Amino acid sequence: MRTFSRWMALAVLVGGPAAYAADRNDIELSKLGKPGEVSARTGFTTDSDFSAFARTLGAVMTATNLTPPETLGHAGFAVGMELGVVGLPTEAGLPMVNAQQGAVLVPSVHVRKGLPFSIDVGARVGWLDRSNLFAATGEVKWAVNEGFIPWLPDIGLRAHVTHLLNTRDFHLTAGGLDVGVGKQFPLGGMITLTPYGGIDFVGVAAKSELLGFEPRDASGQPKIAAYEPVKGWDNINTRFYAGGRFIGGALQLGAEVSLSSQGAIPTGVPNTDNRPLSAVLAFSTTLGLDF
Repeated sequence: MRTFSRWMALAVLVGGPAAYAADRNDIELSKLGKPGEVSARTGFTTDSDFSAFARTLGAVMTATNLTPPETLGHAGFAVGMELGVVGLPTEAGLPMVNAQQGAVLVPSVHVRKGLPFSIDVGARVGWLDRSNLFAATGEVKWAVNEGFIPWLPDIGLRAHVTHLLNTRDFHLTAGGLDVGVGKQFPLGGMITLTPYGGIDFVGVAAKSELLGFEPRDASGQPKIAAYEPVKGWDNINTRFYAGGRFIGGALQLGAEVSLSSQGAIPTGVPNTDNRPLSAVLAFSTTLGLDF
């Protein structure tokens, strides 16, 4: 556990200075508009916009897995440098300082430790490129089948929680359960190739702080309000992913593609259908060491 703590500290020290290099992707939540009103930009209530923002940002920050279902073994340890390229839906309307279209980068450091009984624990620290936002993830994985039944693929269950750090006027937490399948193929000696895939159910909870809005009241003070909180069980992404991992000696290489289907949410406007949200597509790679 001491080694694990040192790697976590290193991840924060390495990622911290870079995160303040620019702030184009920082969040200005008040851009959504005053809570409880209909947005002129989207035609939906601003509370619905906050729910859409939370679900989309949660999908962005949980778009990477990069681990097959099998575990490291009770004495195993792995560390990897990861990079996620995550596409933002064109109509997402994330309240960034300088809203952009296309993709955002999410670099991260991921460490994992094997435990007895086919269990792994892990942690990831990720950073939303050109922002002050970090995401800290904790995970536990259990391999239901890990070569015990040779004619079955490896099957793993992974529970994970991600909390967004360094936010200014809102809080966001995403948690989920991931079911993965894969199969490791030896290529000779200490070289293996493992294709894998799975499905991840992710709930996103968020709440905002009290914010000040114009016009001011009779005393000259800004009107104070907060958006309706978003509950995780009402705000679920379904993420499908597939990838592959190559290990040669202690060197580990991996790549993964994922698609988060975001479903639909209420508009907040009476007599209107639910509001569909576009899927979030991501491509991720990793380079690391597996001991």
